[in-house]
Amino acid sequence: MRLTYSKSVLAIALAVPLISTSLMASSNKELKSQIANRAGLTEMWPGAEYNASIPTVKQVLGYEIGQRISSHADMVRYFKALEQAAPSRIKVMQYATTWEGRQLIFAAIGKSDYLSDLDGHAQNMQTLSSQNTIQNVKDSLVNKLPASVWLGYSVHGNEISGTDAAMMTAYYLLAAKNNVEQILDNTLVFIDPLQNPDGRTRFTSRYYSTVGLEHSADRLSAEHNEPWPSGRSNHYLFDMNRDWLAATQPETKGRIAEVNKYRPLVVIDLHEMGGDQSYYFAPAAKPFNPNMTQDQVNNMGVIGENIGAHFDTNGFDYFTREIFDAFYPGYGDSWPTFYGASASTFEVSSSRGELFRKRSGEVMTYHNTVRRHFVASIATLEGASKNRNKLLNDYVNYQNSAVKEGKENKSSRFYVFAEKVNRAGAHKLASLMAEHDVTVNLASEDFKMCGKSYSAGTYFIDSAQPKGRFIKTTFEKQVDMADDFIKEQERRRARKLDNEIYDVTGWSLPLMFGVSVDSCGKAPNIKSTAVDKADTLTGKIVNPDAKVGFVIPWGDMSAGRFLTAALREGIAVKSADKAFQMKGGQSFPAGSLIVERRANSSFSHGALTTKITNLAQQTGALVHGVDTSWVIEGPSFGSNNTPTMVAPKIAIAWDSPVSSLSTGHTRFVIERQFNYPVTAIRTSTLAWANLENYHVLILPNGYYHNALGKSGADNLKDWVKKGGVLITMSGATQFAADPDIGLLDVQRELAISKGEPLYPDAEDKKEALVDGVLLTSKKELIEAVENNKEQPDFVAGILANVEVDQEHWLTAGVKPNVVGLAYGNDIFTPIKLASGKNVAWFAGEEDVLASGYLWAENKKQMAYKPFLIHQPLGNGMVISFTQEPTARAYLDGLNVMFMNTIFRAAAHARPLR
Repeated sequence: MRLTYSKSVLAIALAVPLISTSLMASSNKELKSQIANRAGLTEMWPGAEYNASIPTVKQVLGYEIGQRISSHADMVRYFKALEQAAPSRIKVMQYATTWEGRQLIFAAIGKSDYLSDLDGHAQNMQTLSSQNTIQNVKDSLVNKLPASVWLGYSVHGNEISGTDAAMMTAYYLLAAKNNVEQILDNTLVFIDPLQNPDGRTRFTSRYYSTVGLEHSADRLSAEHNEPWPSGRSNHYLFDMNRDWLAATQPETKGRIAEVNKYRPLVVIDLHEMGGDQSYYFAPAAKPFNPNMTQDQVNNMGVIGENIGAHFDTNGFDYFTREIFDAFYPGYGDSWPTFYGASASTFEVSSSRGELFRKRSGEVMTYHNTVRRHFVASIATLEGASKNRNKLLNDYVNYQNSAVKEGKENKSSRFYVFAEKVNRAGAHKLASLMAEHDVTVNLASEDFKMCGKSYSAGTYFIDSAQPKGRFIKTTFEKQVDMADDFIKEQERRRARKLDNEIYDVTGWSLPLMFGVSVDSCGKAPNIKSTAVDKADTLTGKIVNPDAKVGFVIPWGDMSAGRFLTAALREGIAVKSADKAFQMKGGQSFPAGSLIVERRANSSFSHGALTTKITNLAQQTGALVHGVDTSWVIEGPSFGSNNTPTMVAPKIAIAWDSPVSSLSTGHTRFVIERQFNYPVTAIRTSTLAWANLENYHVLILPNGYYHNALGKSGADNLKDWVKKGGVLITMSGATQFAADPDIGLLDVQRELAISKGEPLYPDAEDKKEALVDGVLLTSKKELIEAVENNKEQPDFVAGILANVEVDQEHWLTAGVKPNVVGLAYGNDIFTPIKLASGKNVAWFAGEEDVLASGYLWAENKKQMAYKPFLIHQPLGNGMVISFTQEPTARAYLDGLNVMFMNTIFRAAAHARPLR
């Protein structure tokens, strides 16, 4: 299910006939027994006959398919058994390893001649995808290539039925004697049975640990209520259905590599949703990403119609078009469309266990949910097989039309970018696009383009390539939703109805990475090399045997990773609060790191040189050796404005009521992007614990009032006063700003008043009687029911322009303008100078929106409101983000700012140690 938090509740109709009232009155043990007797293998596809040489789940694992929630280990064991039984028709391959060391596998199933040359099939699909392939060759390949379908199951670990449905689908394709031959005669099937092994393992171990003498169907039972964090996310608590764009997790990276290799024509992402719903499949809801083609949308409609026919035959309820849209390009069902596939999400109502009672009183079994996903899977394969020729031709047309569209874009066919300061950001953007199979070039010489000069080392991308639409949807600042959709959302908002915007509406990668991109219609005539996803950023050290020490310019993640690596190596490092200029004229920006030989006397001259050289190579940082410490402008090396950095001990709030996503994203950014360890401390422990061993405590987004309360806040306040650095984000900032909590001297704002209410006293005084008012129009009726005091309208997620104070040590090395994600409806008052400083704030009304769709009233009210607040408190400080700078770990352009709040703040605190 795509929802970050459940919008709906649990359950669906049974795959077998609905359980009678008398059956429901039976004990759960009797109920499960009676269901199991008529819910075995034969019920999966009535009338099917199976080849006895192919092992069943029961034979390998000891239970009927759908009778038990299979573990990751059992799933792997079953697929290996299938491969051993039919090695010429199924191949099982590993594509990645999770953070916790579990295998991610996929299986290819097809005729032996297809399976014997999978690499040949992959090469043929690459040839079909290439703009350099002549049309006659493409036509020839279309005539002989099979259709190909990728079925991905259980990307959310607690959406459990997908994995067992994958096992049943594989068994059916290998063992069934009915309509399988007509599918496999011209179709190659790829099955990714479990996209999130770590999350599923978390779910299954907890689920079975709660089961007693009988399974409970009660939604109030522990079986149906997961502890924090749920099994939905992976080890770092990422919702991996939203990671396809940034590709931060090993599971996503491995999957992208395989899908790019084989280029399946149809990609299905199978999920679960609330148990009181039925089953969802294509067509998708509006809005569609405008860079998708009508052929892709139509193809999923055709396959959806075939699924509908099978569901009608089996008596399954279903719906289409109502919830899950196809706008954000980072879903498992949208990313594949940008190489030319037709793709969709399927959602089955979830039992979240072996038994579940719907609100109607009907009882659903796990077998029931597995069966629906299985039937939908086979119906999809059948639909793809019947439409093999059309799918292949549409795929070819997609590649050709993408190239044509790029060539016709006379003003901005080429995207050009290079960063003198944010070298790491530009490199990461280029290598990420290469990972997405976009052709990216690195200039080997200086050149001019559209009247502007660029140096060697500049990246450029030609959008006239098969991945051109992906380039356009990720590089353009704005991707618009359809006018009629926006008009409907504004109408709903005016009526106080929930809007239908499903996820973020802004996601421009250059904006999020803090990389400036130019566009031009003219091709550069220069020597260049293709960027590979495995390319590393080249570090450099000038004057390595310098007498005094080394200076590392601050401003990107190569310098950031140099800092963390140096601190972990025990190297003494200083950081300048302000820009400075050395004797000889060389200038360095604020935040620049200084490594002095005299402060590192424990290392010999040669040993320090070797360490600094190695760190430059490992991190990609630029290092300048200096033979003098004489500074002619700005702070000297020994100034109080050049504090010594500490190797801070960092703690993060962990466990309910903190958002697991916010916690996971934040911990991932620090540990895997900054390369620095973090200690997770349970939130309830923070209410009383002695935190004197920690320099920095991070409170991610969450609802802390019950977990910490006033006494917990006082405990944190005492720690801050003694020299701690408390960093709050989003909901944690809301907690800190509560007047009863008293950690932050700002307040949340109500929505802008729309004028005098027609009933001015009724809401505040709750009087039994109020003066009568004449209503003469529907407009006045709407005004009469308006709430006088309410929060601003909720924002689904836009990219916002943020202005940055350039004279505060907390923003050293941060650009004057950055881009952050704005989500939700919290808007805070600016902090008064007597209490602290507004270090960064949203831009003015006309400029605040960088990408996405923002309500007009929010645009007005957000203008110049704080994004980052600094408040000194005793010997320490509170640093508050009003939004989440680590959201989805894809806001790389905010990483230097976030690093400063940890490492520079720890250096500026004065702990009583």
